[in-house]
Amino acid sequence: MTERSARARGRLRVLLLGAGGREHALAWKLRRSASLEKLFSAPGSEAISEHAERVALDSLDPSAVTAFCGREKVGLVVVGPEAPLEAGVADALRAAGVPVFGPGKAAARLETSKAFAKDFMTRHGVPTARHQTFSSAAEARDALRSWASGVVVKADGLAQGKGVAVCADRAEALKAVSEFMEGGRLGKAGARIILEERLSGPELSVMALVSSGSMSLLPFSRDHKRLADDDEGPNTGGMGAVAPVPVGPEALRRIESEVMARVLAGLKADGLDYRGALYAGLMLTKDGPKALEFNCRFGDPEAQAVLPLLEGDFLETLLDCSLGRPLAGPVKTSGGACACVVLASEGYPEAPRTGRPISGLEAPLEEGVRVFHAGTSRGERGWVTKGGRVLGVTATAASLEEARNKAYAGVSRISFEGMRYRKDIGAATLEPARKARRAS
Repeated sequence: MTERSARARGRLRVLLLGAGGREHALAWKLRRSASLEKLFSAPGSEAISEHAERVALDSLDPSAVTAFCGREKVGLVVVGPEAPLEAGVADALRAAGVPVFGPGKAAARLETSKAFAKDFMTRHGVPTARHQTFSSAAEARDALRSWASGVVVKADGLAQGKGVAVCADRAEALKAVSEFMEGGRLGKAGARIILEERLSGPELSVMALVSSGSMSLLPFSRDHKRLADDDEGPNTGGMGAVAPVPVGPEALRRIESEVMARVLAGLKADGLDYRGALYAGLMLTKDGPKALEFNCRFGDPEAQAVLPLLEGDFLETLLDCSLGRPLAGPVKTSGGACACVVLASEGYPEAPRTGRPISGLEAPLEEGVRVFHAGTSRGERGWVTKGGRVLGVTATAASLEEARNKAYAGVSRISFEGMRYRKDIGAATLEPARKARRAS
């Protein structure tokens, strides 16, 4: 489908792939577009069905997705999670002439293979941590003898946020190598691993829209990956996020020139026509920004904290991106700030307990507060938990402190057995401003 034919119909029929909290936020945002004629979701969820028509469609089947788009005259497909990208759905859609927001399988290796991503960064001068890649557990164990304390062990493949072990010492690293490569815990995703230097400094999530060589930055955000307060406990898919996160002018310059610009140049040099969201997980070290990982889609829960801040017709922006039209400058925002607090099930992330009734979702929320569903289902008696990360209580306000307070006020009205959440989402981001106020 050409740009002319995509726009000739005026309003668009859109298919959104995915079913989690990020996709609920995307559906909510797309539904607000004046350019939208109809929104489909596959597989979607009961919560997403408030904004979209759910369709019985395997989102990992390129042929089925392409055939559906032909039958329903879909003018844009928006890919939420990474699995359809790895399955080649975007490639099949583009081959059939259907505009799609999401990179092809080859470019998506930036996320689907950490070894590929590390090689890409090394070849194109993107600053990152010292690392080694291994396909043999014995060789990895032998190599660990020369590593100082503080090693990160990463599975090469997709592991739903469970393929990273931040190890305090060699014993923890040896255990992670054994579990990933020999214990079968991660399946084929753990057949190859990366040993990586453990960096220190504040983390930053940098998401951008990429369109065939041009890029628009979204507001910087910060995820909170550890399960418990003060960054304790195991890594998770994300327990909350805040946006925007301020950085100084020098850090911004280096992020743009040393990381994002080099990624764009590397994609071009490698012949990869990238159209979609690009997420760079960075560590702001004393030596400057260094890339920890790349994702080839919006972050979750970062999307829930960033999308409410964006102005303009979001659907039109994604369509422009899918058609390879040049992008210029950062995406416009409404100002203010946003905070998202994730409510998780008991036992998450190892063995979440599900099927527990949720109370408090039917009551009206304060203005600027909304709840994005990540792992819920709705039965005859109301909403129940269905996954590890259940809800993302999200609030916008003039300042981050106010947004954070509103989000936690929303959290206090919701409950289910075993509900757990972090009480310090955004606290570290606020601390520099608080220190400045105290000093004045």
